Amino acid sequence: MVSRILFTCVVLGLAVTLGIGQPAATKSPREALQPFGDLIGAWNGTGTPTGSRDDVQRNFWTEKMDWGWQFKGKDAWLQVKFEKSKHFLDGELRYVPDKDHYALTLTTLKKEKITYVGALDKRKLTLQRQAGKESERLIFTFLHSNRFLYSYAVVPQGRVLPAIKWTVGATKEGEPFAVGTGKPECVVSGVTASTAVSYMGKTYYVCCSGCRDEFNASPAKYVAEYEANLKKKKK
Repeated sequence: MVSRILFTCVVLGLAVTLGIGQPAATKSPREALQPFGDLIGAWNGTGTPTGSRDDVQRNFWTEKMDWGWQFKGKDAWLQVKFEKSKHFLDGELRYVPDKDHYALTLTTLKKEKITYVGALDKRKLTLQRQAGKESERLIFTFLHSNRFLYSYAVVPQGRVLPAIKWTVGATKEGEPFAVGTGKPECVVSGVTASTAVSYMGKTYYVCCSGCRDEFNASPAKYVAEYEANLKKKKK
């Protein structure tokens, strides 16, 4: 009996030491979405369908996008609004912690909500959804802080390779291509920022109206986090 009790104690001790049965640590939404920080701001896009030169010349379009942060308690996500898009009105990019992937929910021109899910691999975000017998994909390729592409592709049933239907090339409004920004860091999201805010006589910077509102709601919290991060970087 004594040996059995000792054995049980050893097993329980190992379980505690190894973390068995404990949930794995996950990133916060704000941390997980930081790789998309370059998206924040206004973009000018040119869309082109796949096809002949005549098809492209007849059916190309221009659109605008405006990306920004949104916050609610500990939750955070990116919001995008489209102008003159041939496909979408707006959308939300969120991190799903329990599945460790991203979900992009878009509103179509018919005001239908559709959601694509997927993962980020280096500088490419591949998202997909099942639509009947076909699989649809949205592929974001981040070429530079000032330029990215997003393409729509379809994978027919029984096939592996996607067939790209159209692509939008986007450049950041008001910034020349392939030039370093030289801008400070957002006190809330940690990405490149340009809008000044102040607290206790000091100036800090935010990247969008969502981060500005979040900072104004809890300035002491974000200043403390920001200064703590600066100390870590200096070590």
